[in-house]
Amino acid sequence: MSQPEIAQKGPFKVDVVAGKTYFWCACGRSRKQPFCDGSHKGTEFTPVKYDATAAKAVFFCGCKHSSKAPLCDGTHGKL
Repeated sequence: MSQPEIAQKGPFKVDVVAGKTYFWCACGRSRKQPFCDGSHKGTEFTPVKYDATAAKAVFFCGCKHSSKAPLCDGTHGKL
């Protein structure tokens, strides 16, 4: 299994909208980080769906190695 590209060594803070669905980039190649732009095509990676249940600030993983994807779990501090 190949490793995703590290988009940034830290989370992306996003103010999500309640009821909206987001697709987090798992490959690290998207130019619209932290969200998918289709750059994963031809790889083994697929975006991860995130359904916002409330309007709030969410910290999406930027290093693409979180065990709680799509959310940051602090793994970037160990890379």
